[in-house]
Amino acid sequence: MGAERIDTRLLEELTEQSQDLNSDAVRITADALEDFTEVSREDRESRERRAQASSRRWWRRSGTVAGVAGAAALLTQMRAVAATTSDDVKALQTAASIENLAISVYQTAAGLPFIKNGNKTVAAFIAKTTTQHQAHATAFNAAATQAGGKAQSGPDPKYAAVVKQALPSIKTPADVVKLAITLEDVAAQTYTQNVAQVSSTELRKLFASVAPVEAQHRATLLAVQALLAGNMAQLITIPTDAAKLPAAAGSVGFPDGFYPTKSASPITEGAVK
Repeated sequence: MGAERIDTRLLEELTEQSQDLNSDAVRITADALEDFTEVSREDRESRERRAQASSRRWWRRSGTVAGVAGAAALLTQMRAVAATTSDDVKALQTAASIENLAISVYQTAAGLPFIKNGNKTVAAFIAKTTTQHQAHATAFNAAATQAGGKAQSGPDPKYAAVVKQALPSIKTPADVVKLAITLEDVAAQTYTQNVAQVSSTELRKLFASVAPVEAQHRATLLAVQALLAGNMAQLITIPTDAAKLPAAAGSVGFPDGFYPTKSASPITEGAVK
């Protein structure tokens, strides 16, 4: 009996499904940001109307104890509104800082000779992933400004230090992949945790749409890492020769049944100071 032939149609279907997942995530992210923008606008207009009404009442009663109390109540109300959105803004700024760092690392990696002149699939993955991280950073910053905060243009300080320490030792594609896995994993874990931390449905939807994309990046990189470690770089191609892939190729990218959050960044980590 000859060697069993592996049907590559399944692999092609999985590749197509992966592309569909990202397309769906992009659409959901855009929808969530649009919804959040609309809700923020309506909330801002509502607050302005309440503030104007309170102001008119205060002026009618100015010079009285009631007037002073009314002004104090208005100030308290404004502070309360700000407090309900501060954590949301910090979470969004921290997310943007993680994306900014990932963009910087991927852009640096793309210029390395062994990436630029090396495996074409790895180079294409880096280019495509950079574009996706740029879109995520834009979405997070847009939401942060809509919530009344500032856009975050800097990198996550904790992982920027990790990257700075790692860059001098990067000599091979495997080194790049290892560092990228770290960044994609912290992004996925952070956004997964943020879903339960932010205060609105729209923001939960935003984080929930981006988290699986980062998890998908990590899964792809884990598979690439395994092939590089097994001296099978020639199999890092699309479409690949499924018959030559090791048995673990189908599972190495998914080591967790449920995505962990123990390494998630706290919302204050990359917030604008």
